Amino acid sequence: MANLTERENFMRVINGETPEWVPRYGIGPDPNATKPPPCTSIRSSVIPMRPSGQDRGFTDVFGVEYVTTKETGWMPLPKPNQFIMDDVRKWREVFTLPDFTDIDWEAVCKKDLEDMPLDPKDVAVMYGGPGGGGFFMPLMNMMGFTNGLMALYEEPEAVHEMFDHMANWYCYGIENTIDKLPVDVFTVGDDTATATNPFISPDMYREMIKPYVTRVSKYAMDRGIPVMMHNCGRCEDSIDDWRDFGVKAWNPAQVVNDLDGIKKKYGNSLVLIGCWDSQGPAGWPHASEEVVKQAVRDTIDRYAGGGGFMFWGSVYGPEGDEETNNKKKWMTEEFEAYRETPYK
Repeated sequence: MANLTERENFMRVINGETPEWVPRYGIGPDPNATKPPPCTSIRSSVIPMRPSGQDRGFTDVFGVEYVTTKETGWMPLPKPNQFIMDDVRKWREVFTLPDFTDIDWEAVCKKDLEDMPLDPKDVAVMYGGPGGGGFFMPLMNMMGFTNGLMALYEEPEAVHEMFDHMANWYCYGIENTIDKLPVDVFTVGDDTATATNPFISPDMYREMIKPYVTRVSKYAMDRGIPVMMHNCGRCEDSIDDWRDFGVKAWNPAQVVNDLDGIKKKYGNSLVLIGCWDSQGPAGWPHASEEVVKQAVRDTIDRYAGGGGFMFWGSVYGPEGDEETNNKKKWMTEEFEAYRETPYK
């Protein structure tokens, strides 16, 4: 054994090498873990941190109001029926992005590093720049899916103008921060798919979304920094397009995609993060300890061979529920006990 750190082992996978153990992706604390986390996400303090937890909503940089509910596990969702835009041609009248021009970026980045709870020497640092990124979902959140999808079809010129404005803002923030921080992985994300199919065709993705994500990702590609894509749902149709703008890892790589076929096609050059069946037997009510632990082993056995895989499991249930907490504990226990098995 080479006595790698969690960070070094994580980066082995990202760089297409075989690790010594399966890394566990996740940037939040796990009270059941005995192993340190391999990665963390750094946020820019020029954008106020979003509150989290019960009854703690917020308003994003575009002016969309978010609320949290017990039913969503206190995850934020746009406030129902409170769309801020009904005509994409009027986007200039609807939102004004924060002004970045007079910011002391050296001081901002110094503060962000000081505020990191973990030492960047110990964990891989993931960063997507100030502002969050994304193009498809901000449009949907501003207009709702019905009007947002119709805007893509009926008013492509106005959507291009809006996305160009957003990309300029994202890129300005990235340009002023990426060389001032120890960035190991650059993150981009946009949930462009349902559980069964993409919201838009591959051709529309290439025409309306890809050019702007490419502009944002170019800062990482020019520096040799690997790009990680976050995209939920059955979005495998876009993988080849992601590869054009430097994507080497994808989360959450849900099982509604042909993950076996994807792994066979790309090998360890595309890291599959997740591959966990959150709606399978391990997530059902009253699932036993053995069912949960077997699901962990089965997931690792199926996808870890040769590298190109990180475990990321999830169990959902009411906050504070003993059964849900037990499932989370069993999952972590079995992951830590089994994570080295594929590479022995």
